Amino acid sequence: MRMEWVGLLRHGQSSGNVAREEAEADGHQVIDIAERDADVPLTRLGEEQAAAAGDWVARHPVDLVVASPYVRAAETARLALAAAARQGAAVPRHPVVDERLRDRELGVLDLLTSKGVRERRPDELERKRRHGKFYYRPPGGESWADVVLRVRSLLRELQADAAGKRVLLVAHEMTVFTLRYLLEGIAEPELLHIAACTEVANGSITGWQHVADGRYRMTEAQETMHLHAADAPPTEDDDAAASLT
Repeated sequence: MRMEWVGLLRHGQSSGNVAREEAEADGHQVIDIAERDADVPLTRLGEEQAAAAGDWVARHPVDLVVASPYVRAAETARLALAAAARQGAAVPRHPVVDERLRDRELGVLDLLTSKGVRERRPDELERKRRHGKFYYRPPGGESWADVVLRVRSLLRELQADAAGKRVLLVAHEMTVFTLRYLLEGIAEPELLHIAACTEVANGSITGWQHVADGRYRMTEAQETMHLHAADAPPTEDDDAAASLT
């Protein structure tokens, strides 16, 4: 058996999202974030987006919630479940935290804006051009393929342990594309094209229904109606430095 449905809730807006946007807009080379990436918190709007996602979960109850250990994702999961529970939905009390859902590690490119990457690490842009975006790994960081390997491992466990259930993952922007690669079988070139023209808003929900023989069909495409309904408008961080890698 397979999971009946798999969804991905992207974490709410974080202080890191705001700092990155400001640094890019002001033409800085470095993003001013004091915390390590794992500890970056949600903004007030991010908390509202997480609660709004709970409204969606209340209408579409899930059996299991698995979250990235990064504060912005784990807190989004907690707030969403609490909001759903307040509405009387039968949902898990707490998310399961799994480090395989953590955000992609950027290594030497961490905290650099797009300008910072171009001016400080042009050698890495050349390496990325030669290896291709999917397989390029910045020193000390991860490639897209590295992230796929760890998420594949998690999905294999869930297929066995949560067979026939509805499972919601709470994680990061790239996890959406990782899941499309693994659940839909989208090939690398098409995946990168999709990623280049797809916005994954903070607090948005993407979902896949099991069809047959391990194949999944997308049923929710970066849905944000619940955010507008709760007056917690979606936000989108372009993550420009990461897009260069």
